[in-house]
Amino acid sequence: MSFKAAPELGVVAETSPWEPLVIAVAPNGARRTQVDHPALPMSAREIAAAAVACRDTGAALLHLHVRDQDGEHTLDPARYLVALDAVRAAVGDGLVVQLTTEAVGRYTAEEQMKVVRAERPEAVSLALRELMPPGAPEAPLARFLDWMIGEGIQPQYILYDAGDVWRFAKLCESGTVPARARNVLFVLGRYAVDQRSRPADLLPFLDAWRAAAVEAASWSVCAFGPQENACALTAAALGGHSRVGFENNLHLSDGSPAPDNAALVAQVRDGATLLGRPVADARQARRLMGA
Repeated sequence: MSFKAAPELGVVAETSPWEPLVIAVAPNGARRTQVDHPALPMSAREIAAAAVACRDTGAALLHLHVRDQDGEHTLDPARYLVALDAVRAAVGDGLVVQLTTEAVGRYTAEEQMKVVRAERPEAVSLALRELMPPGAPEAPLARFLDWMIGEGIQPQYILYDAGDVWRFAKLCESGTVPARARNVLFVLGRYAVDQRSRPADLLPFLDAWRAAAVEAASWSVCAFGPQENACALTAAALGGHSRVGFENNLHLSDGSPAPDNAALVAQVRDGATLLGRPVADARQARRLMGA
């Protein structure tokens, strides 16, 4: 099987069957704390230390959440700036740093867009359901996305089921989602009864993705629970990219507690090696994401 890169890159050479695998890490998320795991990074200093360890283990992208003084999820630009400065001081440009705009029931679409405008990050994740709920007009989202692409900000659109895939495809067709840098994240098992993901959860996404035939796009996977690594490697074997980390899972593939986020990254790196798939560094990740 061969895989295409984004149009900006041209077609991957026929002699190489693989596009480099982008391993992303989500080290903390919006809800878990050090009560859940003592190595879950909360402060800017802890996040920066995790960034170094994950970069050195094979991660190319850091999915960044920050917390307020009470340890709660926040989109406060000032707290983002402190964390971004700490990460950049630690890793330079050795990781793509992706801000989350996750609402967690606290933020409106306008507030989510506001933090992106304030920070102008290198990359950002955007939940389609949150930024444009069903029935909402397309124009505000279209203006925001056009501005963001013009600023060189790399988007990743979060999709939770096959219905989201079809909705994303329609927004691409209408021009609301710009043609450049169409990267999506399939979230496996978010609405499962036990919120545990399984590799087969990817199949409905891929069926819809192939049928919708969205052009110039890449896809990644994140998963919940102890089969996170199996889901990540299933995506890797099928030409997608993978995100792991304490945001969604605290355990190694053998069921034992992971000592830290870097151990989860290492599992994907080692599995990719067995597949014969090279692992992307940050420079390659930026190209693959359409930067």
